[in-house]
Amino acid sequence: MRFAKTLSPIAVAVGALLAVAPLASRAQSVVKVGFAAPLSGPNANYGKDLENGVKMALEDAKAQGVKINGQPVSFELVAEDDQADPRVGVQVAQKLVDEGVSVVVGHFNSGTTIPASDLYEKAGLPDIDPAATNPVISGRGFKNIFMVISSDAQNAGTAGAYAVTTTKAKRIAVIDDRTAFGQGEADEFVKAVKAHGGEIIDREYTTNQATDFKTQLTNIKSKNPDLIFVGALNPQAAGIMKQMSQLGIKAQYVGGGGVKDVDFIKLAGDVSEGAMAWEYGRPLDSTPVGAKFAERFKQKYGDDVLSYAPFGYDAAWAAIKAMQAANSTKPGDYRAKLQNISFDGITGHIEYNANGSLKNGSSTVYQVKNGQWVTVKTVSGL
Repeated sequence: MRFAKTLSPIAVAVGALLAVAPLASRAQSVVKVGFAAPLSGPNANYGKDLENGVKMALEDAKAQGVKINGQPVSFELVAEDDQADPRVGVQVAQKLVDEGVSVVVGHFNSGTTIPASDLYEKAGLPDIDPAATNPVISGRGFKNIFMVISSDAQNAGTAGAYAVTTTKAKRIAVIDDRTAFGQGEADEFVKAVKAHGGEIIDREYTTNQATDFKTQLTNIKSKNPDLIFVGALNPQAAGIMKQMSQLGIKAQYVGGGGVKDVDFIKLAGDVSEGAMAWEYGRPLDSTPVGAKFAERFKQKYGDDVLSYAPFGYDAAWAAIKAMQAANSTKPGDYRAKLQNISFDGITGHIEYNANGSLKNGSSTVYQVKNGQWVTVKTVSGL
């Protein structure tokens, strides 16, 4: 080969750089997505359900080849266990800030979300709340808190109005677990009952660690209620239902958020029949996209959606869409786009009020019939 000749070392080096350059330009930048929820302890089932929803969103983004500012990106989940403990929640929040995540999806409990969001606000880091619902969360004028779920003022408030105007309950009792979540939704339920001319005949308190509720329920029974609202998660919510039956209380059971799941029926057993519960958003099976999500979730994880996975999914996509709109993953760049986001998610339409609460949130009341939760009614435009 008469044209062949020995290349100089410099020419070889330049050729190597030119060969590598196209590969480097195609390299994906890593975007860290923070996540915090209880991944151990009594609420771990809810936390894992939520985490799986976020994972599905990030995997879908990867499958779709999402680009930001024209460049391919890879979303990396940085998950932390806040143990449903406010003190640990703040420690976890600081860890995520130090880790340099671009956004946080979390937390699960209102009691951890409230103090943790104080830290995110100071750090200028958007926190998209997929599960915590106490109105305090969006009521402090923060610029970095956004909710993809209705607040207790929307969900429990609707439950209170419905108890008076539709169920026609005359003598209403309330019991809650004194957590920021349980007490918060009970407070909103009571406000709505009174605003619609209803009567609260008794209000009792327990804890999120209790297993015996007979003292409180005996007090309630003596006042002859026709409806009892329960502000608590399982296993307490199911335990209260079981002990109502043991004491012969015939009042209509109404639970708040986090009650309508398979665990309630498993724990309460046959006495769960007839129980009602209000949940955030619309039923998954009410839309093709929701039904498909439920199907995919079951195939991937081997379990049905518990409660909050679809909200975790929508929260992650809210962040991704805002980053795409801003052509940046930097919080200071995409925060304004997040504030003005508008898209149809799995759980409903995602759009924010000025304080970061969900605009036009919806709530759905369900009832146990023949051992399964069935949809009774969805109320939108709250």
